[in-house]
Amino acid sequence: MKTATRQHLRANLLMLVAAMIWGSAFVAQRLSLDAIGPFLFTGLRFLLGAVVVLIVWSLARRRKPGIPTETTPAVAVSIGRKLWRDGALLGLLVAVSISCQQIGLQYTKVANAGFISSLYVVIVPLMGVVLRHQTGLGVWLGATLAALGMYFLSVDEHFSILYGDWLQLAGAIVISAQVVLVSRFARRHDPLALALVQFVVCGVVSLVIGLAVDPLRLTDIVRAAPTILYGGALSVGVAYTIQVVAQKDAAPAHAAVIFSMEGVFAALAGWLVLGETLAARAMLGCALMLAGLIVCQVMPMWSGRRQVSPDSAEPA
Repeated sequence: MKTATRQHLRANLLMLVAAMIWGSAFVAQRLSLDAIGPFLFTGLRFLLGAVVVLIVWSLARRRKPGIPTETTPAVAVSIGRKLWRDGALLGLLVAVSISCQQIGLQYTKVANAGFISSLYVVIVPLMGVVLRHQTGLGVWLGATLAALGMYFLSVDEHFSILYGDWLQLAGAIVISAQVVLVSRFARRHDPLALALVQFVVCGVVSLVIGLAVDPLRLTDIVRAAPTILYGGALSVGVAYTIQVVAQKDAAPAHAAVIFSMEGVFAALAGWLVLGETLAARAMLGCALMLAGLIVCQVMPMWSGRRQVSPDSAEPA
C-alpha cells in the first residue's frame, strides 16, 4: 500500500509540474510574438519538441530490446503506415489548435488564453454526447459553471468579447477533438512514437506556412531562441514525456483535474512576468471556470465510487 501511495503521489507531483510548464509556456508564446511570426514559432517549437521525444523514445526502446514494436523493420509496412496516418491526423489538428492559440494571444491576455484553453477538460466529455457516450450530471454542471465563468472572464460590462478569446475557444474545441482521437489511437500504437509523428507533422506544416506568410530573418530567430527553447524543449518535449510517465500510475480523472491547473499557472505567470492584472469580474470568471473544470471530473469519479462500493451497512 505504501508503495502504491508513493507512486500516486509521485505521479500527481509530476503532472502538477507538467501543468506548471504548460501554463507558464503561454508567457513564452506571448513574448515570441515580439520577435517572430506565430507559424514560424509553432513550427520551430514543435520540431524541437519532436527531437526531445525522439531521444526519449530511443532510450526507452534500448531498455527493452527484446520487446518488438510496430516501428521496427521486422514489422509489416502496413502497420507503419497506420501509425503515420493516425499521427498525421493528430498533427494537423494540433497545428490548427496551436495556430488559433498563438494568433489569439496577440488579442487577449495570457490568463484568458490559459483558462479558455483549459476548457478542453469540459468539451471532451461533451463531445461524448455526439458519440453517444453516457454523460452524467457532473459533466453538465461543470460545463455550465465553465461557460458562466468564461462569460465573466471574456465579456466585459459593455457586453464585448475580445477577438483573441474567440480564437482561444476555437483552439480548445479543435484540441478536444484531438484528445478524443488520442484516446483511440494510443491503444493501437506506442504513445511516444505516436507523439513523435504528430509533433513532426505539426512542426512541418506550421513551418511551411510560416515560410510562406511570416517574415524570415535570422536575427528574429535568434531573438526568439529562448522562447522557442522553453516552448519546444520544455512545453512540448519534456512536459509531454512527464505526462506519459506520470499517467501510468494515475487515475484519468485525477490527471484531468491536475492538468486543469494549467489555466491557474498561466494567469500567475502572466501576472509575474508580464504584469497582467485581472479585474474582480475576470477573477470571478476564472474561479467559476476552475470550479467547473474540477466538478466535471470529480463528480463522475465520486459517483462511480459510490456505485461500485459495497453497502456500508453490510458487515465486512
